[in-house]
Amino acid sequence: MGYAMASNLRKKLPPSTALYINDINASVLTRFVDQYSSYGPIVPVTTAREAAAHSKVLISIVPGAQDVKAVYLDEETGVIAADKDEERIMLECSTIDVESTKEVGRRLGGMGVYIDAPVSGGVPAAEAGSLAMLIGYPPPAVSSSGGLEDQISERLTNTLGLIGSPEKFFYLHALGAGLTAKICNNYLTGTILLATAEAIATGVAHGLDPSDLYQVIKNSTGQSWMCDHVMPVPNVQKEYWVPSNSGYRPGFKTQMMLKDLNLGIESAKLVGVEPSMAAKALEVWERAAKDERCVDRDGSSIYLHLGGKLPRRYEDKGKKRENGTWEFAD
Repeated sequence: MGYAMASNLRKKLPPSTALYINDINASVLTRFVDQYSSYGPIVPVTTAREAAAHSKVLISIVPGAQDVKAVYLDEETGVIAADKDEERIMLECSTIDVESTKEVGRRLGGMGVYIDAPVSGGVPAAEAGSLAMLIGYPPPAVSSSGGLEDQISERLTNTLGLIGSPEKFFYLHALGAGLTAKICNNYLTGTILLATAEAIATGVAHGLDPSDLYQVIKNSTGQSWMCDHVMPVPNVQKEYWVPSNSGYRPGFKTQMMLKDLNLGIESAKLVGVEPSMAAKALEVWERAAKDERCVDRDGSSIYLHLGGKLPRRYEDKGKKRENGTWEFAD
């Protein structure tokens, strides 16, 4: 996700504007520079502090809450170690628990404006620059007074436009609200994808052609975004790319679903809601995350874990190399 988002930043920023990049994997930085330096200057840095020292806008996306805290709160290498700057925008796009992002926001007093802005749409939307952005910040004012808040809002809107689609910008007013919405959305993602895979596996085992079954679902009450865009049977969806068509090339890895469902379960419990669907779904996802047919492949490969059949013309194009990694189809 981060690589694709950064690529759109470099392509769309003015050629004279330097883009500072940081990743724990140095080879990724080298590859990024080689691939995109023709669009403008790219400066790899070793710490978030260095990036903050040179930037008015920071965008981060990392795996978990501890990583977010390391990026922003480490007293030697984190953003907090840089000079204070009330005009700095810190856009945090990771999916983590709400309390952690509020803690980071509290501790960054004076460092700038810290905003939770988790993204949705997966790798395809990140590559296309069409991500949905769930923004824990007030919407831009209808009329501008020219003050600092209005300036921040204008710069924020312009920055978001480099990586996402304005029609999919959701301003949710307060720090943590973006993550709350994202966690609720992911609760549905994990449960609906599993239900879709189970339903299709059942129909195919009874002898239905996968494409015929999909057309029924698509035009009936079982239709969903997940069924259309993450169809778990290869070669069914022909309107656009889905992971199963490429041997389950990851848009979102199977094992990553565990974090998202756990966040949904914990969030529900905090407000007295019994997360019965996600709790049962998590049990299946935990098993799939250990299944060699699903590990490091897209979550739609859970269809294989369920024993879903792949009739002729719907074969799995993924191949496992001797070193254990996957070779995906184009």
